[in-house]
Amino acid sequence: MGNALAGKVAIVTGASRGIGKGCAIELAAAGAAVYLTGRTVREGDAALPGTVGATAAEVAAAGGEAIAVACDHRNDAAVEALFARVDAERGRLDVLVNNAFLIPPELTSGKRFYEVPISNWDDMIDVGTRSAYVASVFAARRMTKRGSGLIANISSSGAAKYAWHVAYGVGKAALDRMTSDMAHELRDLGVVVVSLWPGLVRTERVEKYAKQLPAFQKVKSESQRFTGRAIAALAADSDVLRHSGRALASRDLADLYGFTDVDGSLPDGPLEARPGRL
Repeated sequence: MGNALAGKVAIVTGASRGIGKGCAIELAAAGAAVYLTGRTVREGDAALPGTVGATAAEVAAAGGEAIAVACDHRNDAAVEALFARVDAERGRLDVLVNNAFLIPPELTSGKRFYEVPISNWDDMIDVGTRSAYVASVFAARRMTKRGSGLIANISSSGAAKYAWHVAYGVGKAALDRMTSDMAHELRDLGVVVVSLWPGLVRTERVEKYAKQLPAFQKVKSESQRFTGRAIAALAADSDVLRHSGRALASRDLADLYGFTDVDGSLPDGPLEARPGRL
């Protein structure tokens, strides 16, 4: 375990599985105390494996500190209570990772926007874009008082080119614009806001369906922890303010900060095209 973030406190939303889980693990590995949120508290409650408790247990097994918090990010009061709890227990907040995202079953169906339920819009904009805004409001109120902090929004290259679904792209583009505008308002207060663009991540969902998509085998994918390593490197950088307002590819940050994936490899980075449908 490292200690670059010793004494720091982080919140990672949507950490039952996937990129959020990887971010929680890597921030804890760097020495931060991590509060991780998710809706799944029991195995079997979701279609994919993973719970907030299981992520916290994995962190603890590796010698880190993580606190699992059941939280539905559609509930503003529950989110506010999360930040109040961190205040009461830690008295500080240094890093917020906005990763929570609701994936409707039609996301990767290949159907056009008018062929899917209108609720797809609410799913991805409410838990993804809006939930990142709400958490950032509560984080900024605390970080600005200390004159420092990092807010990292998990976005994707879908912000700049077509990816999967109309509402998905709109949500990610809005997230990146939110990053830019929040950074503009927070820069003189010492708080950094960035978007992160992972590549093809071996999430539980991707692993479940990868064999059905041979084209995915042509892409050098990344582990769930790769983007977490990027965020940990940013959080430990004394000159991180130079990145504020930007959308950053996790792969580019690996070159800048000199880290690799867990197996020592380097992935391809943000997808230029989505190779098939999950």
